[in-house]
This record gives sequence, structure tokens and C-alpha cells, in this order.
Amino acid sequence: MHDSLSRPVGPYSSGPPADALAVHIPDLERFGPAQLWRALVVGTVIAACALFATVTKPFTRRNMGWADAASEGVVNGFEFLGPTFVKLGQLMASSSGMFPPALANACLRCLDDVPPVPAAQARAVVEADLGHPIGELFAEFDDRPLAAASVAQVHACVLPDGRQAVIKVQRPGIRHRMLLDLRTAYWGARKLERLHDFFRIANATAIIRDLHNATMTELNSAVEADRQTRFRDALWTFGDNKGVTAPEVFWPYCGPHVICMERMHGVPFDRIESDESVDTRMLIRRGVKAWIEAITIHGPFHGDVHAGNLWLLDDGRVSLLDFGIVGELPEVWRSILRDMFHATLIDGDYSAVARGIRSLGYTSDLDATDAEIGAQVGAVLAPVFANDLGELKLSSLIGALVTIGRQWGVASPEELVLFGKQLGYFERYATRMAPGWVMGTDLYLFRNVFPDEVAARAEQLGVTLPED
Repeated sequence: MHDSLSRPVGPYSSGPPADALAVHIPDLERFGPAQLWRALVVGTVIAACALFATVTKPFTRRNMGWADAASEGVVNGFEFLGPTFVKLGQLMASSSGMFPPALANACLRCLDDVPPVPAAQARAVVEADLGHPIGELFAEFDDRPLAAASVAQVHACVLPDGRQAVIKVQRPGIRHRMLLDLRTAYWGARKLERLHDFFRIANATAIIRDLHNATMTELNSAVEADRQTRFRDALWTFGDNKGVTAPEVFWPYCGPHVICMERMHGVPFDRIESDESVDTRMLIRRGVKAWIEAITIHGPFHGDVHAGNLWLLDDGRVSLLDFGIVGELPEVWRSILRDMFHATLIDGDYSAVARGIRSLGYTSDLDATDAEIGAQVGAVLAPVFANDLGELKLSSLIGALVTIGRQWGVASPEELVLFGKQLGYFERYATRMAPGWVMGTDLYLFRNVFPDEVAARAEQLGVTLPED
């Protein structure tokens, strides 16, 4: 396909067709010889790597504790086993409150780049997707990737009109490898649910199903690019958030396995140097404000805000990157979250949250009033949002939600667990960038969510909210 200037372009030059946005979700419950073999490999590799790291500690890691050495071995196993386990390591690193400190710290290197696929393979994916040779599509294409992650790698390029861009290219064969691992993990989760009540209440199989659905969606580049575009378009709905952005997608150079987008220049949040020239507290407030508006008002919200996906750009703006994992709550759940924040920020009344949860059938058979259910929810969530976010322990939040689930006789509300996971990512930033910051009482974050109430409270308190 060519555009009006007879330049080669890809299949999505006019935007993705409807069928490109359809996500095929393979059967997760399939378990055969391949999955059994993989389970044996996974167990053997992790055990062997942990044992080797422990045995060699006196010779190679003398200044490291035994738990630290074993954890380093586990992460070595993750890296050997491939993309699914690297993603697991990223979760552990970014949600340290849920996991032993030694393991969470060792997993920090999962957030760094992984070895890229050869340039020839990346070029082949691009050319197969877009239907033209690299030299005809781009004025420049750098064979050395800027970054390489578990699912894809990113190459710099220059469009024919001179705009600087990057192109995100999926690793060849990645879908098959991750599907095998996810089926194996689902089998393991079912076993754990039978063995221990905690895993049943925590809904371990549902977590794997959600990860499976998210992964299969992430592997559809058209869906990722579409959600990134929708998120970016919604950022400036209310005329503010000028200090926040996301890369513009260049659809003529996108395909089923590649995304071409605006190139951003900056540094990840976890690499920002603290000095008087950078207001780090304001940076994280801006990022969280945009994220809260996305999740409670607009729909698509970034579902993987780990270190590396939030950048401080050279021009001072905050940019959200990598929309491979994007959530979109149904309106009823958006309403529940708005009620939850309203109770924390405005009036302390969680009964509206209880009514929303009842409407989903979670407590339909429970002999308790809305006020009583609301009190349970408030007891769990109010301390989280009314205290220093840097002191948040995600394990405590998840454990409390599991406790509520046990009291109600149902599995934990998965959407709230997802929300809690993202809070875990923000806790790492807040500890270093905004000590003492209380998210749940920061009027600025909710200016567009509760405009009248926030304006009245700000006037009452004599507070002037930032304009952007």
C-alpha cells in the first residue's frame, strides 16, 4: 500500500481495521506432554540455579548473605527460562512489599534490558508486517536496538518526512513460548488452590487467567497502539495535564507485530538525580493524577507502571511509555473507585462503595448492611490513602482484600487487586521522590474527578492547586 505521495506504508495507514483489534484468546486449560515437560524444566532450572549460587557463595559472593545469594540464583533461572519468567521478575521487583526483600532486590535486574534478537530477525519482522523493504519505508533505521525487553525490542528510525521515531518489534515466536509457560503456570495454580485455602481465596487461577488475557492482548500490536492513542487523546480532555504526555503513534508504519511511534528523549523516574532544579514531588503528582483520571473517568489506563515506563523528558514533561499492558474497567468498577476516592478525600462514607459491590453480586447473600460492608472496605483502604504512600506495603493491602473476600465468602475482587498492584509500583517512586506525600488527601489529583467538591475544599482550606 502507498500513500498519496507514493511512499510505501503498512497495512494500517488509515488506522487499524476492526478485525485487527480482535484478540484471539487460546484455551488456557490445555495441559499435555509439552506443559508437563516444561513444568519439570522450570522446577529443575530454578532449583539448580539457586543451589549453584548458594554453593558457590563462599567463593564468588563473600559479602552477600545466604538469602541474597539464593535469590540471585533464582533470578538467573528466570533469565534462562525466558520472557514469562522475566516478566515475573519485573513484578517482584516493582511490588517489593509482596515478596521477600532479598528476592525483590535481586529481581531489579529484570527491569534492565535483556539480550536482543539479531538485527536481521528484527528487520524480517518489520518487512513481513509492513510489506516493504526497510530502506523504502524509513529514511534511517538503526540496527542496534535502543532497548530490548522480554516481549519486544525497540529500534530508532527516521520517517521519510524527517520525524524521529522508534519502532517496537515483537520477538519472533514469542506467542508460542509464552502460551506454553502460561498453561504450565495455570496448572500449577490449580494445584495450589487445592492444597491451601489462601490460594483459593486469593483466586490464583483467576490471576493467571488475567495474566493470560493481558499477555495475549499485549501480543496484538494493533490493540496496544490503539489503546496508547486513546490514552494519549484523553490526557488533555479537561485542558490541563500539559506536563504529561505519551508517544504519538504513527499508524502508516504499524502492523500486527510492530508499532511505530514518536521518539521520546529523557530518563526513567528511578534514574532521576535529586537536585534543586527538579521538583520530584510535582513530577509524581502529575503522573499519578493522569493515571487516576484514566482509570476513573476515561477508560484505558496504564496497567504496568513499573520503573522504566514513567520518564522525565528533557523538556520537563512526564511521559508514560510502553502500553503493552492496559486495563479498562467497566463503568460499574469505575464508579466504585470514584466512590472509594470520594469517601477518602471528601466525606469518609464508604457505603456507596458497598452498594456498588452489592450490584456486582459479591455480597448479595451476606447478612450485613451497606454501612457495615462499607466499614469493612474503609478499614482496609482508608489507611492506605490517608498515609504516606511511601509507607504502603502492598502485601498488607492484598492480604486485607483477601481477608474481606473470606468474610464475604467470595474470591477477592480482582479489579481492586489490579489497582493495588499499580499502587505498589507508585510506592517505590514515592519513597524516594516524594517522602511524606499522602495520595488520598491530595486535592490536586482529583480536580477533574470531583471538580465541585475539590474546588470547595480548596477554597475552604485556602489551598491554591497547580494549574497543570
